[in-house]
Amino acid sequence: MNSKIVIFPLSKTVVMTSLTTERLILRSWRDSDSKPFFEQINADSDVMEYFPSTLSREESDALATELQRRIDVNGWGLWAVEEKSSGQFIGFVGLNSPLIELPFTPYVEVGWRLSKAFWGKGYATEAATKALEIAFAELELDEVVSFTAVPNLRSQAVMTRLGLRDTGENFNHPAVPSESPLYEHVLFKITRDEWAKSL
Repeated sequence: MNSKIVIFPLSKTVVMTSLTTERLILRSWRDSDSKPFFEQINADSDVMEYFPSTLSREESDALATELQRRIDVNGWGLWAVEEKSSGQFIGFVGLNSPLIELPFTPYVEVGWRLSKAFWGKGYATEAATKALEIAFAELELDEVVSFTAVPNLRSQAVMTRLGLRDTGENFNHPAVPSESPLYEHVLFKITRDEWAKSL
């Protein structure tokens, strides 16, 4: 894994180590998250259906470490998510400024990856709504994007519920093999003005 850390240029610096919603806690990563992050998420072929492959334990652990490093440096990122009622780690949700260059670089995306056991509860939408609040009200970003492979209709439905709009500006993801059905991605966006009007 690339060990570089991107510090996204912002007009305002905000350190967010823990956030709460009605049912969830978005927080820093813990060592105890590593096992469920691998077993219930990154090694699960259903969760990883729209990614090029599942991850090994080493790759999964390295990803968790990298995500926490970005939170440490930027003050925000893809937070570990915990269900309040059970105290269980369920995945990650938050903001990310990826290392890979895409046609719309520079950008900050809102993203999520949750254990299948917690699908269908509205958790991705709930946590990502909080992430967008941080993006626009605290970090004062002008725009946030989200993208996924064309066949991933579940994630596109979450994007729509969040108020993001399909730009129609599909692109080919350079980290995906060109022969893969996941090569073409959709691009959704929301501006700070659009977000404010939806409140």
